[in-house]
Amino acid sequence: MALKGKTAIVTGSNSGIGLGIARELARAGADVVLNSFTDRPEDHALADEMATEFGVAVRYIKADMSKGAECRALIEQAGGCDILINNAGIQHVAPVEEFPAEKWDAVIAINLSSAFHTTAAALPHMRKRGWGRIVNIASAHGLTASPYKSAYVAAKHGIVGFTKTVALETAQEPITANAICPGYVLTPLVEAQIPDQMKTHGMSREDVIRKVMLDRQPSKEFATVEQLGGTAVFLCSPAAEQITGTTISVDGGWTAL
Repeated sequence: MALKGKTAIVTGSNSGIGLGIARELARAGADVVLNSFTDRPEDHALADEMATEFGVAVRYIKADMSKGAECRALIEQAGGCDILINNAGIQHVAPVEEFPAEKWDAVIAINLSSAFHTTAAALPHMRKRGWGRIVNIASAHGLTASPYKSAYVAAKHGIVGFTKTVALETAQEPITANAICPGYVLTPLVEAQIPDQMKTHGMSREDVIRKVMLDRQPSKEFATVEQLGGTAVFLCSPAAEQITGTTISVDGGWTAL
């Protein structure tokens, strides 16, 4: 229980990558605050189930990560923050000249600006407690680019730069800031896309995964949410005390190309 007594806030964490990271932090002993923009009974039930499974305190707090005031309120409502995982994100794909302005604004707000607001609110809590870990979930697209994903690529590059700045501002304190850059990750959302891709391309499941979805991922294997969670736990461990201001790629070799 290496993180016992620590409070971790994970944005965008009622499913997918965020939930996977939250579960690994809870497994390591951290109390966890789950978050998304919904406020359904199943969101709170998920928190209760995690609390029972891991024997830690787990709460669900609704906050819309597209709104700066709600990002900051999430931190304050949590009552403290030792570990901040900025994970919330959305995607939209279109050529630049056809990219809807409102979609650009939403992607930048949720994928980039939310991390600014939560970090700004969390740092005073970390300084008061004398310890802090900020882990921003960027992407392979924070280090490279793809066509038709201008807002997402811009936001994820921005997250990497923001991470470096925060790391420099906290370099002489017991606070670190790092970014994890996943490639393609097997989440329920990705899993649900496989049957449609099989029909579209007339391929088997294995061929769709290797030749279409993982075309740019040399390992030809998805990363898992458990692997990302384990990486986040490592960044919160004593072994990572001198790791700050950097990116860790979990992308099967994508950015080695």
